Amino acid sequence: MAGVRNPNKRINEEEKTMIRLRIKDKSYIYDVFHIVKAFFPNETVDQEIDEEQELFLELELCSEENTCRICAEVEELEAYETKKEKKQYLDRKIYRALAEYSGKTLAWGILTGIRPTKIAMKMLEEQMEEGGIQKKLVEQYLMSEEKARLGIEIAKREKAQLEQLDYEDGYSLYVGIPFCPTTCAYCSFTSYPIGAWKKRVDEYLDALCKEISYVGAISKEKKLNTIYIGGGTPTTLEADQLDRLLTHLEETFSYEEIKEITVEAGRPDSITREKLEVLKRHKVPRISINPQTMQQKTLDLIGRKHTVEDILRVYAMARELEFENINMDLIAGLPGETVEDVKDTLRQIEALSPDSITVHSLAVKRASRLAHMPALKEAALQAERGRQMEAMIDLAAESAARMGMEPYYLYRQKNIAGNFENVGYAKVDKAGIYNILIMEEKQSIVAVGAGASTKAVFPAAEDQSENGQPGKEVKLEKRIERVENVKDVGQYIARIDEMIERKGELLWH
Repeated sequence: MAGVRNPNKRINEEEKTMIRLRIKDKSYIYDVFHIVKAFFPNETVDQEIDEEQELFLELELCSEENTCRICAEVEELEAYETKKEKKQYLDRKIYRALAEYSGKTLAWGILTGIRPTKIAMKMLEEQMEEGGIQKKLVEQYLMSEEKARLGIEIAKREKAQLEQLDYEDGYSLYVGIPFCPTTCAYCSFTSYPIGAWKKRVDEYLDALCKEISYVGAISKEKKLNTIYIGGGTPTTLEADQLDRLLTHLEETFSYEEIKEITVEAGRPDSITREKLEVLKRHKVPRISINPQTMQQKTLDLIGRKHTVEDILRVYAMARELEFENINMDLIAGLPGETVEDVKDTLRQIEALSPDSITVHSLAVKRASRLAHMPALKEAALQAERGRQMEAMIDLAAESAARMGMEPYYLYRQKNIAGNFENVGYAKVDKAGIYNILIMEEKQSIVAVGAGASTKAVFPAAEDQSENGQPGKEVKLEKRIERVENVKDVGQYIARIDEMIERKGELLWH
């Protein structure tokens, strides 16, 4: 690192920083870019790929009182054999220089992906000692000791849960209901207001059931392990429509190997006693009732058209109907919320004592209304600038522990406030298996519905043939392929045969 900097002055987070990134090889730019953005989430990074430049990388940062130039020579990377090793060397160099320049560190170090527990999981599967795993996570990936321990702890619980599943012959099913009462300000998912689409919901279900029937027909030799009905908000369906969907699933698939069925009931303003009775009648064991916050001022601000009292009423109704596995989602870092607000929300959640909670760190996604509402976006970023996010996350972990919950899955998102994470906590035997599966990518997940993304996992091969003759044994990495359904509901209905054909080309081949 070269440049000018006052070593006694911490970078002012209000101060504008001009950032210029020049790199020789475009395949290295992704991780470097996201590390820079993790340190400076609100700044634009001017990027250029120049294969002819002499330096391998040049990163320049300039603010009113601080300048910094970080360079990497081509020769520096030649000491490493693989591209992976070269990338990690470059990432560590950039990270350390930016940490010195900015005066701050990142809890997850150089990791830019959304699945940090996969690294710990792989090491556990290779039978590495926990001490060795932690050392590697800290030294190689520059994680904090705390996050390294958390990653290992969660990976161990995930591993225990997944060992009960057959990866090769088992699969999971995601059913997408792309309708919502309204769109929340922070949401980037494609969803459609139920009011405008009410007259076409039955058409949507016709197409959806057709796709479900096809999946059932070609999957007779496979074992269905979990079903997750999400969205959108599945309980925007009327009770009879919900009954129709669940009945069709029961008639299409064998439930003999089912370990879990989840319906994301979600927003309290979409839940009625009649709908809960339908879920109960179909023996759905796990539901989500998602407040996000128990602060009315925030609910109003982010466009949630329900009250705190609605949350309490619907939750009490679900318990009265004897639902014994209820999840609740919360978001830390919502616009204008303070640490005291989060404390109050957690106090109210503890009084309810759900079976699991998922604590999300706010991510300001480009596709969300929040990203295009300067006042709200500014309010949301206050949590990061005021360094409140870490306190909020810690409070949630303490609250979960008081409720007898342990962390069981974890993921990260791009643009997440403070570069933190989303963590699921659950009481004994209440962990969401589907949540683990979608993060760890161990098993195929077949997804149906508008905007649904199927992820087919093909196991690692042990033998490689040459000219039709058995070759030497070669350990190949597992392969993951995806097939996407169109997001637009009208297009999904009109092109359902095409959606089915796409799956036929991928599944179980």
